[in-house]
Amino acid sequence: MTHNEEDLLVQLAWLYYVGNKNQEEIANQLGLSRFKINRMLARAREKGLVKIAIQHETAQSLDVAGQIQAAFDLRECIVTPAIAVPGGNADEDENNARRAVGIAAASFLERRLSAAEPVTIGLAWGRTIAAMVDELPKLSKADLKIVSLMGSLSRNARTNPFDCVHSLAQLCEGEAYILPAPFIADSEADYQVIMSQKLVQQALKLARSADFYIASFGDCSKQSFIYHHDLLHDDEIDQVINAGAVADMLGKFFDKDGALLDNTLNRRTPSVSYEDIRSRDVVLLAAGLSKAKALVALLRSGTINRLIVDGDLAAGLLPLIGRG
Repeated sequence: MTHNEEDLLVQLAWLYYVGNKNQEEIANQLGLSRFKINRMLARAREKGLVKIAIQHETAQSLDVAGQIQAAFDLRECIVTPAIAVPGGNADEDENNARRAVGIAAASFLERRLSAAEPVTIGLAWGRTIAAMVDELPKLSKADLKIVSLMGSLSRNARTNPFDCVHSLAQLCEGEAYILPAPFIADSEADYQVIMSQKLVQQALKLARSADFYIASFGDCSKQSFIYHHDLLHDDEIDQVINAGAVADMLGKFFDKDGALLDNTLNRRTPSVSYEDIRSRDVVLLAAGLSKAKALVALLRSGTINRLIVDGDLAAGLLPLIGRG
């Protein structure tokens, strides 16, 4: 079997098992008969390409990963195969991208947790990180510690709190440590009070010793997760947008060049410090083509060491960095 034939099997498997496309939809997209799609899916299973997840990267995704890794001097870049359908439903494509990254991130995390020595993970929260936790099989790692890296209590109880930290600890039989704080304090004075609390200090001390951080990010728009889940008010999101913010990660707001904004909101979000982020091995999960400009900004910041990104977003990144 040639590399091109194997790549096609992998693409079919991703479209069917991850993209939730039926065989007729895949046949129409790729210009093949349903009978051939059915045979090729069976062949992908026989070859072991389809297990709990799809254990393969296409030559195309490896090439894109290599370009991004070289452009930003990353230690590692994992790109899932692209599965968005041209002219398809944007929300559905984003959900599928999130699940694809969740599968790849779960595989990465399972590999890291196979280490014999104790492991401490600093964990953010968000839909893509939740997708990773959903895809992770149950493991036994009693010497695992998971600590939250940022506050998450909000005005909307449905977005609260610490589910990713607790769920991951439960899956792996490890210990969970929370940062008992809101996503954003009412004022800089309130922030100082929160950061001085004993439980907050203990969580941050543990976070500073973490072996690596797993983070996701937002695009600082009125379509963003933090806005729609009442983590920021209208005037607050307007303030960061007007200040030039294009991305938020771990409670920090960044401009298009990756610089940390000198803005009051960056002095009101209880979380690990910018210096803490720069000193750790940061793994960023990225899903959704709409986040391309935000992702470029974070990669320019020099805070990201490893990237796990969906194939459509990765391809959309290349023209923005002069490689497309």
